[in-house]
Amino acid sequence: MQHDNVRYDPRMPSREACVLPYMLEDRARDAPDGVFVVFEDEEAWSYQRTQEIARQIGNGLRNIGVKREDKVVIWLPNNKLCLGSWFATSYVGAVYVAINTGYKGALLEHVIDNSDAEIMICHPDLADRLLDISRRGRLKTVVTAAEKIASDGARFREAGIDLLPYEVLTQAEAAADLPVSGLEPWSWQAICYTSGTTGPSKAVMSSYLQLCVMGRECMEGLGADDRYIINLPFFHVGGTLFAYGALARGSSIAFLSLFQTDTFLQTCKKLKATACVLVGAMAGFLMGKPPAAADRDHTLRRVMLLPMGDDSQAFAERFGVDVYTVFNMSEISTAIRSELNPTLRGTCGRLRSGVEARIVDENDCEVPVGQVGELVLRTDCPWTMFSGYYKMPEATAKAWRNGWFHTGDAFRVDAGGNYFFVDRVKDAIRRRGENISSFEVECEVASFPSVLEVAAVGVPNEVSEEDVLVVVVPKPGTTIDPEGLVSFMEQRASHFMVPRYVRVVDALPKTPTAKVEKHALRREGVTPDTWDREAAGVRIKRSILA
Repeated sequence: MQHDNVRYDPRMPSREACVLPYMLEDRARDAPDGVFVVFEDEEAWSYQRTQEIARQIGNGLRNIGVKREDKVVIWLPNNKLCLGSWFATSYVGAVYVAINTGYKGALLEHVIDNSDAEIMICHPDLADRLLDISRRGRLKTVVTAAEKIASDGARFREAGIDLLPYEVLTQAEAAADLPVSGLEPWSWQAICYTSGTTGPSKAVMSSYLQLCVMGRECMEGLGADDRYIINLPFFHVGGTLFAYGALARGSSIAFLSLFQTDTFLQTCKKLKATACVLVGAMAGFLMGKPPAAADRDHTLRRVMLLPMGDDSQAFAERFGVDVYTVFNMSEISTAIRSELNPTLRGTCGRLRSGVEARIVDENDCEVPVGQVGELVLRTDCPWTMFSGYYKMPEATAKAWRNGWFHTGDAFRVDAGGNYFFVDRVKDAIRRRGENISSFEVECEVASFPSVLEVAAVGVPNEVSEEDVLVVVVPKPGTTIDPEGLVSFMEQRASHFMVPRYVRVVDALPKTPTAKVEKHALRREGVTPDTWDREAAGVRIKRSILA
């Protein structure tokens, strides 16, 4: 029975309004034939069909020993089993632990050991990586393809792992007594692993309410006629939140295995998608294609851009869509959201209702309006932010210092309440007394016609502090002239932001969740193939009044 106090706190929704399995049950009862998800092969699951699959796989999980709050690792690409397994873990009250399909070696070892999971649902092509690590924590059962068991089952048994076929899940009876009762908005739903760019990946503990609010707020303004195409992996919160948000808003989803530039718009049209998110270079890939009549031959109406670049309006006009952006993290729940087609350059938007924010210095003292500091957050409704980092009490205490969640992101806010992302706190560059935002440098460099991707880092100066190094990836079929790039930057950026060093590479080093590993670029520093404008005799005029 839900706690009676919920009735007296208007901020806390009922469990039927935010707990995933109960939401799906309500949808399946009220609109059994309503389409919830469409896959790439155009197979569609109604709410009732999705309910049946969740009950079926959930019963299969229960049959192999999964109990309330057990951790179940899902190591799958975006596919039907992945979606069904996520819902099924909630139906039995277990904790969904999705891990990146790029994990291997020490990182894989860390997350499996940290999760305390005994059971994993695994793609057969990934399973052998388990035999390459020495620590597998409590893991003892892996559910995978029957063909894998037939060929390699003995090797896994020798390593202490039992392999079971997918059929124990997909051919189980759909249990009428699922979902389990007693799940609440604050019940533990999932572990999501952070990117680990500065240390071991942290296990973000999420409640049902947190992910529900995150998805609902990201999809503000969407309704029953909308379909959000999920082109981000489900091992990332950026994938699951849209499925959750669709349940909350009565929308539907289209489910992709991966984003492909050349076919994305056609796929959106085929699956009747009206909204999507484009992260990192995705929008750049689309803008990099030659303009064509097909640019508007799609069904998209609204696109979330992360981040919102200077060419966002050009993107909106070319593809005939409305654009917006948000600020979100695995630990929070869409704290900041922009209006559609914002005209204010560089803004992330304003705080959504129910969120408090401060911008503080290193001692957690608030800084004046317009000054840069770290963004810290809290919400008025309990359980709408993460509960902590699993088995990392020191990291949890540090993140929640003084009762506010410390994002690690440098922001500023103007007098109108508009928030602007400046940089990751640890990525800021210090040059000759100036604090430089690597993010702002990257935005300017990304405007250079032949640049596909860029990362800016600080490297030690011969005398003191740092110089700016930009590492750039050229667009296909183009080359980047470092001197031309520096000349371009001189016209667009403050003199102290113009990079001294330019390095051209084929690809940027990235984490398994596609975040640039700037620590690797800092460690490599100025390599022999790096162009140095000072060595080349290029001088930058100071753009400052005496």
